[in-house]
Amino acid sequence: MNPSIDMDRTLDRSNSDVVLIVDDVPDNLSVLHDALDESGFTVLIAISGEAALQRAAQALPDVVLLDAMMPGMDGFEVARRLKANPQTAHIPIIFMTGLTETEHLVAALECGAVDYVTKPIKPKEVLARMAVHLAGARERRQTRNALDAFGYATITVRASDGALLWQTPLARELLERYCGTQAPQTPSAVMDWLQQCLSKLDQPGEPPRLTLEQGAKRLSFRLHQQIDDADPQGDWLIVMREVSDQAVIEALSLSFKLTPKEAEVLYWVVKGKTNKDIGDILGSSPATVKKHLEHIFVKLGVETRTAAAGMAMGRIRLLQPQFEV
Repeated sequence: MNPSIDMDRTLDRSNSDVVLIVDDVPDNLSVLHDALDESGFTVLIAISGEAALQRAAQALPDVVLLDAMMPGMDGFEVARRLKANPQTAHIPIIFMTGLTETEHLVAALECGAVDYVTKPIKPKEVLARMAVHLAGARERRQTRNALDAFGYATITVRASDGALLWQTPLARELLERYCGTQAPQTPSAVMDWLQQCLSKLDQPGEPPRLTLEQGAKRLSFRLHQQIDDADPQGDWLIVMREVSDQAVIEALSLSFKLTPKEAEVLYWVVKGKTNKDIGDILGSSPATVKKHLEHIFVKLGVETRTAAAGMAMGRIRLLQPQFEV
């Protein structure tokens, strides 16, 4: 086992989930590292609380296996800090503890853990617990990525103090581009709008939306739902959407597993353009456009551009009801 893993290396998540093990006991690290490595996981390790926070922020692992009792910063404090950081708050934490008293287990869950295993560690039990939480985390990640790809970004904001607790990658990009802000700061315009929405919760109808403009693009904010809190000043999920042609093209690409160029061609077919028109727009020949269309027909299971346009329009209407041809 090599504890000094190169943290600058890009972690490939396409075929392997990334696990961060935090424990100050070498024997525990060795047993878990070998078992997880043999099971196909990419394994990172940390032997202190400070190192755990640094590596989690750098690598954004898919799950953290966290020892409860460590010298210096213990696992409970590590968990609290991970959950307080918007970058790492979403990562599932499984405690590894020899403490079986109820108050210690409750404390582990209260500081943000999703589960725990008791020592001595049994690798098969750890793998079984991880499988449950990784499946949920993977599904949530895929959902967030799909929302991003379709142009629907999401953020979670605490109304009481304006802290931005969580955001999708697209949300981060949009807030920086439209507002010039970064987490944990929520843009003042968004906070003013959120408080306006909360003041009208008892009124019928959907809360008003916020729209920010930037050239030909518009970014809209919609209050979606409250998260596990009866206090209106608690945490709220906000959905953001940028209206742009590129968002529609990316949605087509993801929906129908098209290449970026095929998605562009299909988009312009929906817009009613001829092969020559599309070639002029994309800087290609009509013959190249025709070849792209043939690939599109195969992937969509249709035979005509009318049928392809109909399928694409149906999906676009479902995902972006305000799209205009």
